[in-house]
Amino acid sequence: MTELLGPRSARIRAYAALKKRAERERQGRMLVEGPRLIARALEAGLLPEAILAHPDLDPESQKLLAWAPGPVLWVSERALERVSTREHPARLIGVFPLPDRRLESAGLSERPLVLVLFGLEKPGNLGAILRSADATGVDAVLVVGGTDLYSPQVIHNSTGVVFRLPVYPASEQEALDWIRLRGLTLVAASPRAERLYWDFDWRPPVALALGAEHEGLPERWMRQAQVRLRIPMRGLADSLNVSVAAALLLYEALRQRLNP
Repeated sequence: MTELLGPRSARIRAYAALKKRAERERQGRMLVEGPRLIARALEAGLLPEAILAHPDLDPESQKLLAWAPGPVLWVSERALERVSTREHPARLIGVFPLPDRRLESAGLSERPLVLVLFGLEKPGNLGAILRSADATGVDAVLVVGGTDLYSPQVIHNSTGVVFRLPVYPASEQEALDWIRLRGLTLVAASPRAERLYWDFDWRPPVALALGAEHEGLPERWMRQAQVRLRIPMRGLADSLNVSVAAALLLYEALRQRLNP
């Protein structure tokens, strides 16, 4: 084994900077930490620029490193800590190029179910919603503004499904035009709507739009929506966590589509 890279190495400094969104966008790279998430990135066809490895590897990391492509950089404990976003760093951290996802290349089924996420700010919520989208077979997820799709927190909270899902960053106008041109019914989730979400027919082509955690969807989206739905609330709370709301709505759509 060659000499271990330390925390002051130029490469380690560059990789550590990827914890910030602006630097990820500038470098065109992202961090993927731990053997499970690295494996999911590889299974999705992404190729690492480098894998940072600590000599003291657990069996799962050893197994992954045996077949993973790309150069391996052996690093010290302090170098690993500098790059990692975790309190207890994994023994492997992959440095991958950012995926090039273009909305115009999105493919849809005959009866597509599309999810639009507007202005979500919390990586934990975005990651959890992506897991629900994956589990319910959503055709595409459009992410309009909000938190960075490829932040380490979103990658971790999505358990890596962000790599496999057809997820597309889009501007507000791009998303609205794309939905309209494909003839999708735009459904807006709002606590102020009169119609309950289980009284809607989710089987035709639909684009479900959810807004930011505290503000919801902006008025423009509410006006553009052909359908507005709400989840009933009988307690003191005036809203659900957006990831919980997304799961309820997506699973109702799946239930109806499995029982036509």
